[in-house]
Formats: sequence, C-alpha cells, structure tokens
Amino acid sequence: MAETRYVFVTGGVASSLGKGIISASLAKLLQSRGYNVTIQKLDPYLNIDPGTLNPYEHGECYVTEDGAETDLDLGHYERFLNIRTSQDNNVTTGRIYKSVIEKERRGDYLGKTVQIIPHITDEIKRRIMLMGTQHKYDVVITEIGGTVGDIESLPYIEAVRQLKWELGRRAMFIHLTLVPYLSASKELKTKPTQHSVKALLEEGIQPDILVLRSEHELSENLRRKVALFCNVDPDAVIQSIDVDTIYKVPLLMKEQNLDEIAMRKLQLTGENECDMSKWQSFIDKMDSATEVVRIGLVGKYVELPDAYKSILEAVHHAATYNNRKAKIELIHSESLTEENVGKKLKGLQGVIVAPGFGNRGTEGKIIAIRYVRENNIPFLGICLGMQMAVVEFARNVLGWKKANSTEMDHATQWPVIDIMEDQKNITNKGGTMRLGAYDCKLREGSKAYEIYGKANVRERHRHRYEYNSKFLKDYEAAGMVATGTNPDTGLVEIMEIPTLKWYVCCQFHPEYSSTVLAPHPLFLSFVRAAIGE
Repeated sequence: MAETRYVFVTGGVASSLGKGIISASLAKLLQSRGYNVTIQKLDPYLNIDPGTLNPYEHGECYVTEDGAETDLDLGHYERFLNIRTSQDNNVTTGRIYKSVIEKERRGDYLGKTVQIIPHITDEIKRRIMLMGTQHKYDVVITEIGGTVGDIESLPYIEAVRQLKWELGRRAMFIHLTLVPYLSASKELKTKPTQHSVKALLEEGIQPDILVLRSEHELSENLRRKVALFCNVDPDAVIQSIDVDTIYKVPLLMKEQNLDEIAMRKLQLTGENECDMSKWQSFIDKMDSATEVVRIGLVGKYVELPDAYKSILEAVHHAATYNNRKAKIELIHSESLTEENVGKKLKGLQGVIVAPGFGNRGTEGKIIAIRYVRENNIPFLGICLGMQMAVVEFARNVLGWKKANSTEMDHATQWPVIDIMEDQKNITNKGGTMRLGAYDCKLREGSKAYEIYGKANVRERHRHRYEYNSKFLKDYEAAGMVATGTNPDTGLVEIMEIPTLKWYVCCQFHPEYSSTVLAPHPLFLSFVRAAIGE
C-alpha cells in the first residue's frame, strides 16, 4: 500500500471498557483481509514504562522481544494478531516528556520556549507516524489510554486532532463508550454516550464510528437516536455486548461490518474477503469442549487476575487445543502452610507457580512446590516459580535447610539463586533487568526437547537473579537437571525432574509468546499432562 492509514481509538464514560479488545478485533479483521496491521498504545501516565509499577496498580507488565516493558494491552495485540510488537508500540507520557526535555538540553529547539503545543504534541505525532513511515504498516491503530476529559490525555487528543487534519481521509476516529442499563427502570441510557461525544467535540474531534459497550442488546431505534445526537452514520453505531470470552469480539464486530465501515471511511479498496475461518475454528473448539481441566495458579497478586493475564490466557489457549475448558483456581501464596496445602491444592490436575519479585509469599510458593513434587502433580514454574523450585529442592532433597535466593536472604549459606553478575552494580530500577528475547539450547532427550521438537529456541525474560551454576553437580546427582541453557552465557534457563510425570521450570516467560492461533508448546504439553495424556 502506498500510504499508511491511521485509526485512533478513544474511550469515554468509564475506563476498562475494552478499547484494547476493540482495537485488536478491528486489527484482526483487517489482517484477515490481507492488510499489514499493527496496534499502538498511548499511555498517559508519567512513568517511562510500567516496569516499576506494582501489579496492583496496573496489572501485568508485558515484555516485548526487544526488551520493552509495556502495557498489558500489547499482550492482547500479539495474541490476536500473532505478530511481534516492539517498544514503538507503547508510548507513555514519561517517554514523550523525556525525549522533549533531552532535545531541549541539547539545544535542538534553538532557544525557543518549549511548550505543550507544539513541542509535546509534535513528539506524540512523530511517535504515531513512526509506525507507518519506519515500520511500513498498511494500517496503524492507535489506542489512547484513559477517557476523554482526563487532564493527562489532553496532549494526545490534541495531537491526533492535528493529525486528522493533516492526513485527511487517511485517518479516522473510533470512540468507545458505555450504555448503562438501569435495572430499576429497565432502561438503557444513552445520555452518558451523548455527553462523552460532546466532550470529544469540544476538543475538536468528531468520531467516525461509535462502539457502544452494553450488557444488553441495543435496539435499532436506540442506535438511530445515538447516531442522530452524535453526528454519526447510523450503520457506524456498533454494539459491543458482553460475551463469555474476549475471543468472540472479532466475530461480533465482523457481523456488524466494522471492518467494511472502517475501510469505507479510510478509502481502502482491498479485494480480499474477510477470512476468519481459523479463528472460528478456535471458537468452535472452545465452545464444544465439555470436560474441565483444573489448574492451580499460585501467586501473591491473585486479588487482581490481570497481574497474571498472559499466563491465564496461555492456559485457556492450551486447554482449548486439548479439547478442555480450563478452570483456573487462583491461590494466594501467603495463605499456604504445611498444614493446609493439601486441602488448598486438593483436586488440582496441574499447578503453576507464578513469577514475581520480593520476599512476600515466597515461603508459600515453596510449600506448594514441595507438595506437587512429592505428590507427582504436573508442575510448571515460571521465573520466580523456577527459582523457588530450586530453593525447595535444595532444602528438602539436598538437605540444605537454609538454602535461599540472595534476593530474599543476602547472607544465606546456600545461595542457590544469586543476582546476575551484570546486575550487581546496577542501582536504577527502571528498564535495567535482563529483558527481552534470548536464545536457549535444549538438551537432547529432555522433556523440554521433546516438547519444543528442536534444540534451539528463543524466549523472553524479565529478571535480575539466576540459578547459581556452581551447585549444578549436586542438583543433577540428586535428580533435578538443567535441560536448557543460554549458549552465550551458560545461564540455566530450564530445570526438570525427569523421574516425575511432568515437572518443568523455566527462567523465561513462555506465556508472552502464546497466541490464539499458535499456543505455546510448554503450556500445551503441561495441560496435556494435567489431563493424563
């Protein structure tokens, strides 16, 4: 395509309505027509990235292959589109201001007064256009975080307003709002949507398409009313009704011709039909599964499931391809004791011990790991989950009762997990961990080699501490073996206990790479073991 098209997605009335899912759904539909599509998230907070944010604040921190710590919506983008995103797909206000201030310090503005307009807005526009000019996408969908009217979002709204006038028919706006249902009067109310669009108009933006989030079906009369009051074509008022899985949203959008309407407004003239047959096949598998597989996820942020969003989705992908429905039980690691662990984990067919940082909840993770090891329950340890498995084995098999990670105990006699050598002199927290994709060489004959079906793989990381290889001989002599290592550094990436049914721990994060049409092999194998196959 000669010229990139740009779609800007805004939200109103309330946050968490699903702008990311709508963006990913439209992107999937356009991709299915043969377009090269990507999605970008503009986050209005002042942090450079979410890497230093507590998961309770912002949910999961998603890591791209090039090592960017990003918003969890990028996980949705990758899972829907089966493509890899990069640091350019997530822009924060912190990054925008940092870039502008660095330019000012260099003297790039030739003594001019640096202002929100044009300097901040120009930098935002540059970051948006970069996706088309440098990465050469046919369509770039840009999701603007927050809701219309937020002070933090104003520079982004102004920037895309300017871009619309510069790009003309190559750009369009989708606005997502809520149509609440008042149970007392049994009515759907459109006034919040009208006020949201009015606020958007006051900022100079006329939406081209309205997507109305609702718990109930919207009548044609209601849609026409919204179209009339909001200056939108009647067929461009789309409903996004609640569904039992986010993966049905693209099909609902297709039924309402969202992709065709967007193509018409962007003057896209593609001839390919929308082919969602593989996606429909996945949904059919999901709907037809009747048997349940019970998986436990042990972590310390279980009050907020979004903290483990990619893991949860990866389990659902794997369960679907194993013709099962996943029932995932979230178990708070701080609640586990030697006395109650059997009751807490009773009936689970497989257990995952989640990633994390810090000492809180680690002893509960160790208790859970000992239980699954001694009871031969399929087990997957991820990042800190692997590290705690190493500690558990040292304490309860090797007999090193004071073994620990130096993250938890600097003075431990048995530092079986230790800080990485290149991390020892780092004091800054943001963006300084071992981040992004690294190579891993698998040992032939191992469970990992069997699962991947090849010797060399590449997986994403986010950690400062590593397995202390000076203890490896003791571990392997006692039955826990290193089956995956980094070929350049020798860093242990995978540990297994081959005598058990399925016991695999990995330092990396396989959940980041699992998508709807390409589920991750580790999760596929784990679920297969959990159901006894």
